[in-house]
Amino acid sequence: MPAERGLVEVELVELTVDAVAPGGHCVARVDGQVVFVRHALPGERVIAEVTEVHRGFARADAVTVLEASPDRVEPPCPYAKPGACGGCDLQHVAPDAQLAWKTAVVREQLVRLGGLSDAELDELGVRVEALPGGPLGWRSRVRYAVDAADRAGLLKHRSHEVVPIDYCRIAHPAIQQLPVLTPTGASWPAAEAVETVASTGGDVTVAQVRDGVATPVSGPTVVREVAAGRSWTLPASAFWQVHPAAADTLSAAVLELLDPQPGELAWDLYGGAGLFAAGLAARVGETGRVTLVEAAPQGVAAARENLADLPRVEVVSARVETSLARRRITGPVDVVVLDPPRSGAGAPVVRALAAAGPRAVAYVACDPAAFARDVRTFAELGWRLTALRGFDLFPMTQHVELVGLLLPPAAR
Repeated sequence: MPAERGLVEVELVELTVDAVAPGGHCVARVDGQVVFVRHALPGERVIAEVTEVHRGFARADAVTVLEASPDRVEPPCPYAKPGACGGCDLQHVAPDAQLAWKTAVVREQLVRLGGLSDAELDELGVRVEALPGGPLGWRSRVRYAVDAADRAGLLKHRSHEVVPIDYCRIAHPAIQQLPVLTPTGASWPAAEAVETVASTGGDVTVAQVRDGVATPVSGPTVVREVAAGRSWTLPASAFWQVHPAAADTLSAAVLELLDPQPGELAWDLYGGAGLFAAGLAARVGETGRVTLVEAAPQGVAAARENLADLPRVEVVSARVETSLARRRITGPVDVVVLDPPRSGAGAPVVRALAAAGPRAVAYVACDPAAFARDVRTFAELGWRLTALRGFDLFPMTQHVELVGLLLPPAAR
């Protein structure tokens, strides 16, 4: 194509792909313009279809690979390709290379947004670890969209268009066998979505969503999960980690980094059903105390029910920001678990935590960028990120989970 034609005017462009970027993309450039390319790998030469053009950057899908990376594999799912399902970002990447991809993204975000140096990251030994079970058949909660023909399927990338599929390869085997999708004859008139759950306790549930309300179709409305040496019961629609090994992995990492001691006072912020609070309570013992703060009513109810046998745990129903600003919870506090939503904790929460004076904070993050911004805020207050572990809780996708240990200036 003529080199002088802008990306607005072309559909296909030849690209040499550069480094990985957040969001499941790699970076390329055409005449100085940045292009974020999906379905590609660093070092590849590809023909890409331009899908979006914005001021300063464009988006594209690699549709033909002219020179392939040695890390490229055939996607195990026939729908993991341009123009089809957008749920998996990395099915074309070998499993070990997926871990390296996510490690590179974490490092880049901590340097660019967190203000850390490469030397500091080398000292931390930043890497992303695989969980047991392999890259397929792990997702225990799947939400299917429903199209105008009443067929359930999955959405295209950055689109509301529904892609009918035979089954989802990363879904738990019990979910793969459910008669939810069109090839099995299922039809969902008037439903906007179908939610499926396969719990670690063996429960399998299907619910259809109409006008934002989930109505059970089959299976129990309350499911059992097994994690951290305990049995948990919670509504099927309530939040729980989607990888069967995730809850145990994260709980163990938090306790290892924080090392709570008998008699200590602990906060579990954004505590959900109480996974971390239960582990903290076991460590601080009868002479310690744990305060869990959660805003979601389902989470609060689940925490109060599941932690009822732990009298030294108090469950506070409030937003974390409000509970700190209005002193619903007050120091002293020794250790804190901070597990905010994808948007991160934010500067006001970080500042309030630092002012409370704990000896250590374990930060559980599902978004490296938000984590990095909060690490920078901690650093501005004199705190230091002293340990970091990454876990591949979401194989075949661009998502990664982090557990970091932050210590105050006096602990250096």
